[in-house]
Amino acid sequence: MELHAGHHQAVQWMGLTFNVDTLIATWITMAIVIIIMVLATRSRSLVPSGIQNMVEALLQALENQFSPTVGKHWPMVSSLLFTFFLFIFVGNELGLMPVLKSVTSPTADINTTVALALCSSISVWIIGIKVKGLSYFKHFVQPYKAMFILNIFEELAKPLTLSFRLFGNIIAGEILLELLYKLPWFVPLPWVWILFSLFIGIIQAFIFTVLTTSYLSMALTEEH
Repeated sequence: MELHAGHHQAVQWMGLTFNVDTLIATWITMAIVIIIMVLATRSRSLVPSGIQNMVEALLQALENQFSPTVGKHWPMVSSLLFTFFLFIFVGNELGLMPVLKSVTSPTADINTTVALALCSSISVWIIGIKVKGLSYFKHFVQPYKAMFILNIFEELAKPLTLSFRLFGNIIAGEILLELLYKLPWFVPLPWVWILFSLFIGIIQAFIFTVLTTSYLSMALTEEH
C-alpha cells in the first residue's frame, strides 16, 4: 500500500514503513561513492592523475584536518571518517542538482540522518572500548561521580544534535529550491543560490565528520 509521508513516497511492508525515494537516493549515493573509489583505485600510479589525483587530494586534505585530533589512532579510524564524509557529501549534493529535480537527498530524511548519527555514536563506543577496554566507561563518572546522569544525557544528546543539524540544513535547502523551481518560466533560475546550497552540502558533511572526529578524540584520550 502506498502512502505519502510529507514529501516522501512511502510503502508499507510487514508493518514497516519505507520511504521509497529515500531508499532509491541512498542506493544512488552508495553507487556513486563506489564508482568514484573504483575508478580512483583501478589503475593507481605513483604519479596520480585524473580522478585518482582528485580523490587523493581530497583525502589528503581531510587527513590534514582530522589526523592531529586523534593522533596515533588515525590509521584505525581513517576509513570510517572518510566513508562518513564521502557518503554525506554525495548524498547532500544529490538533491541539490538542477538536473536531478526528481531525486531527493537521502540526508533530507530524518531517518537517514538519525541512522548516520547512531552509526557515529556506536562506532565511537566500540572503538573506545577496543582501545581502552572497560576503563572507557570511567569518563561517565568524571570529573565527579555526581556527574554520571549529566554525562549520560550528554552522550545521548550527541546523536540527536548530529542528526537534526544535518537534516535541518539539507531539508531547508531542498524546500527552498523546490519553491524556486515553481516560479514562472520567465524568472531566471537563481544559480547563485544553487551554488551556495552546494557549498552548504560540503560544509555539513565536513561538520558531521569533524564532530565525529572530536567524539573519537575524547573517547581515545589517555588518562593522566
